[in-house]
Amino acid sequence: MTTVAYIANQFPSSIEPYVMDEISELRQRGVRVICCSGKRVRPNELGERERGFWNETRFFQPLTDTQLVRAVRRLGSQPQAYSLLLKPVLREFPAYPGRRIRSLGHTLMGAAMAEELAPVGIEHIHAHHGYFASWMAVVAARLLGIGFSFTLHGSDLLVRADLLAAKLRDCRFCVTVSDFNRKHILNSFPSTPASKIVVQRLGVDRVTRPIAPAAKPEPRRFSLLSVGRLHAVKNYPFLIHACAVLRDYGLDFLCWIVGEGPERPSLERLIVDLSLADRVQLLGHLPRTDLSSYYRYADLIALTSLSEGLPVALMEAMAHEKLVVAPAITGIPELVEHRRTGFLYKSGSLTDFVSTVRWILDHKASLGAVGRAAAENIAVNYDRQQNLRQFADQFLARIAQPESQYASSLLQQVQLPV
Repeated sequence: MTTVAYIANQFPSSIEPYVMDEISELRQRGVRVICCSGKRVRPNELGERERGFWNETRFFQPLTDTQLVRAVRRLGSQPQAYSLLLKPVLREFPAYPGRRIRSLGHTLMGAAMAEELAPVGIEHIHAHHGYFASWMAVVAARLLGIGFSFTLHGSDLLVRADLLAAKLRDCRFCVTVSDFNRKHILNSFPSTPASKIVVQRLGVDRVTRPIAPAAKPEPRRFSLLSVGRLHAVKNYPFLIHACAVLRDYGLDFLCWIVGEGPERPSLERLIVDLSLADRVQLLGHLPRTDLSSYYRYADLIALTSLSEGLPVALMEAMAHEKLVVAPAITGIPELVEHRRTGFLYKSGSLTDFVSTVRWILDHKASLGAVGRAAAENIAVNYDRQQNLRQFADQFLARIAQPESQYASSLLQQVQLPV
């Protein structure tokens, strides 16, 4: 039986169900998967499915005293490996001492991960997202002398690409979610073999039957819906300012924002400052069953992010035959074809966003074909089960190939004891 470790910064997570989906698909293929998480998750914040994964997950932050001692001992026993790991931390980071220190801490966490996984017979480590957990995976794989791979989405590639050159050198392969991302990786890191970078899109379930709409206090109001974590990268102040402009044009509408996160207090203040409390509502995190009702009821789903991979929220909206509007950035134009399967606007342009929304509102009665084309695009190209099968096929085929085809030249020069 093939045994692999799967790690993410924070696992399990209700907002990243695709990680659990991939693990479940591999297990259905007979793979033994050891679940790992960089950060410790509070079980009382999880749903039933996530709690099942939480019970089996190995957490590495914070490290116990015993884990720390064993991690230092393992690094000390393999000085050549430690030297190779230390070089990118010192050379490839911007000169920000705090980030370098954190990366040294993540190196210790990776060594602790190697120490804990060594007796289990791990053959390969996969990290989902390119954040600090992927560096832990690099460290653990290097110390164990096994293969490493990782998945890149959006901000982990375009905003916080910490130590990405080193990760791409060490990985056997890198999965990413869009053609845009693949081109960006190969252009930004030209020494990376093109054969290493695999495009594998995410997907959503098909909507097969009507779902009862959410209760709505004023049924005649045009409804906008936006779904995503309340984080700066989602750019919700832009959406709220756009709502103020739409109100000033005399439009009667309601805007729902679904999600939770650190930006909530500042967004609440902005809504009050712009006198939008009767039009913009922060609904917090909603269970997926309730969220489906809002998708079906909304007239328009809006995305205003500054950076994205290929947003699952847009896929879900399009599967419900909903009109969507999103910035023409990164891989989004691969998902949304302007005026055929949805609408694009110039990123950062409040004028373009508002004029696009007004045009949609004026022509809404004649845009049914756009919603139907959107749903067909999702059914053909972004079906969750189909894409999970493709992911598992690619993953298993690649980890079965000889390490020598993917190993970095540096790793080939060093024989590391386990």
